[in-house]
Formats: sequence, C-alpha cells, structure tokens
Amino acid sequence: MAASPSTARAINDRLALRLLQQEGPLTAGQLKTLTGLSRPTVADLVERLQESGLVRVVGETGDRRRGPNARLYGIVADRAHLAALDVRTHSVSVVVADLLGETLAEAVLPIGSDTATEAAVERAVALLERTAGKAGSVPLHSVGIGAPGLVDPVTGELRDSSGLPAWHRRLVAVLQERLPATVLVENETNLAALAEQRLGAARGQDTFVLLWLGHGVGAAVMLDGRLRRGASGGAGEIGFLPVPGTSRLPSAIACDGGFHTLAGSAGVAELAGRYGITAVPAPQEPPSAALVRTAVRAAGDAPGEQARSAAAFLDDLAERLALGAAAVSAVLDPGRIVLAGEAGHAGGEALAARVEERLAAMTPLRTEVRAGALGGAGVLRGALLTARDAAQDELFAPQPVNG
Repeated sequence: MAASPSTARAINDRLALRLLQQEGPLTAGQLKTLTGLSRPTVADLVERLQESGLVRVVGETGDRRRGPNARLYGIVADRAHLAALDVRTHSVSVVVADLLGETLAEAVLPIGSDTATEAAVERAVALLERTAGKAGSVPLHSVGIGAPGLVDPVTGELRDSSGLPAWHRRLVAVLQERLPATVLVENETNLAALAEQRLGAARGQDTFVLLWLGHGVGAAVMLDGRLRRGASGGAGEIGFLPVPGTSRLPSAIACDGGFHTLAGSAGVAELAGRYGITAVPAPQEPPSAALVRTAVRAAGDAPGEQARSAAAFLDDLAERLALGAAAVSAVLDPGRIVLAGEAGHAGGEALAARVEERLAAMTPLRTEVRAGALGGAGVLRGALLTARDAAQDELFAPQPVNG
C-alpha cells in the first residue's frame, strides 16, 4: 500500500534529518542526490524543517553561484542539550553536550566511601546542575546514566545490590523525580559496548563481546546488532564465572573466587607485584591500568631483564584473560572480543595479541581480540549516545502534516 502524502512527507523529513546528523551541513542539491528525491520535494522539506526549528542556514558553499542552491543547511544543535553521567563506586563524571554530541561542559567529582547516601546524592545532583549551567541556558532534554550493577530489563531501573553504594540507586531515582528531562539508566559495560560499536574497536560489528577491565570486570554481549541483557539484566556478569586458578568458588553475594579474582584490578596488581612491576595510577584510574601501561612500555623499551619481566607479566595476564574469553567464545561464538575499560585500553594491541594467541589454543572457534579504543571514557560516550538517540527519536519524529 502506497504511503499517504502526509506520511511520505514525514518519512522524507526524517531521512533528511538523519543525513544532516551523519554528514554535517548539506546543500539542497546534496540532499537531493543523497535522498534520491526530486528538487521540488527537497525544497518543500527544507522549508518545513526550517519552520519547525530543526534546521537552519549555517553558511554557503565555496562556489560563486548565488541563490538557494548554494545555501548550507544544518541541524539546530542547540535546540536541546544532553547530559551523560558515569557513576562509579567512588566518583561521578558528567558531560553536557548539544544535540549533535558536541561537548559543551564536563566535570568529575570524587565521592568518598564514608559519604552518607543523601549527601552523596546531593553532591552528584549539584555537579550535574553546575555543569549544565556552564553549558548555557538551554534545558536538558535527555540524560543518560551509566552505572555498575543490574538494570531491570522490564522497568529500566537500577536494581538494589548489597555490593554497591546505596547512593547509586538513590541518585537515579532523585534525577528522575527532579528533572523534566528524560532520564535513562544502563549498565556501564553495555554503554561502553555501544560506544565501541559506534566509535571504536567494534565499529561496524553486529556481533561481538566486550570485556570490561577496570576496577572490576564485566562483559557486554552484542548479538545481531542488539545488546542482550538477559532475563534479569545479568547477562555479562562475568566476574562470577568460576575459573581455574582461584582458591575458591564465587557465591551468590560475592564474585571473589570467580574471574573477578584473576582479572579485576586487585588481582592484576597482585600479579604485577610478583614481577616487580610498580606504577602510580592517575586520579580515579584503576591501579591495573597504570601497571599494564608500564609493562607494555617496559616490554618494548626497557633493558634486558626488566623487559623480560614485563613481557612475562603480560603473558601471564593474557593467560588469565583468555580463560574468560574462552568461556565466552564457547557459548556465544562472537567472532570478536574487545578488551575495553582502562586496563584493556592500556594493554593495547600488545596485550590483545597475546590473548588472541592463547585463545586460539583453547577453542576451535576463530575469535579476533582487539583493544578497546575509548578506555574509561567509553561509559560516558555510550551514555551520551543513548541520551542523543532518545532526544533525536523525539525531536526528529514525524510531525503531523495536514493533507
């Protein structure tokens, strides 16, 4: 059945907006070429989008032609502001951006473990308000939040967990109560996977698994272009995976003894100590990231014995990571595993290549291993992408058209 004229116009408008988002400012002629629409149809949709406040003239092409064909049209990026929060155990990071994702303001706030729940929440809310104020007077349209723990796949709420600070869950509830903006919460590792797929080491991959290597460990599962969260939101809780090389099994309330013991920051630091590797982490950085980064440098540049110790540490770490990767490959056959988070990024291709080599010896399933491109910033980037998608889905939605 052919679309009605009003439906066709709405579809064309949305197509043009997506092209302007992806390609940047375009002329009417370029829109005609990219959409395949007729010149009069493009002229009509440009006029409609300007009248709706979504598109404006942002310049002219470099040629000397005069008239409307030389005008460059772009999305009105300040039509709405977006915010992203990365909520960690001892800190919260905030970035505020425009509708196209351009960063306008950002900030980080440490929150000590002895801070009371309500005080921590108020500090985090105040940080968001200050950062949004620095970005300008445009109200927030959507807020994306990345947090550790389980997000209920039915309600979209962060589930209560005895292993995480109480202020995490309370912060999400307070922001949903106080802000007129749409507030979306997602597991931090899932957001990192979204960011790596759009911007980083998994670009163009519909199926892959991301291993998050930071203070703790986690995994995100992307199958056929969709994040898989599991029946309770717990898909990817790989820290609880029982593995050889630990003194006990994990339990229902603690991942000590699971893969977390081998690949979490404390376990990596203990392993580095056996090889005499030391490093001072940056503020809010997992110690494992600094240790892995130091080892990668030493393995390539240090004198003989120091280089051998660094290489041996990386080899042992790769053996540990390959255990978790092998379990993932055996069950999901993802084809690609991304070592993300601060430690995965610090290890780079030197660590990824070692893990891939050891993984190939454990499984007949061909699995590439790549270093994450975004490091710890992946959570914020993913949260911002989620907020941007939500805003654009609403603002770019087909508008009722008479006729």
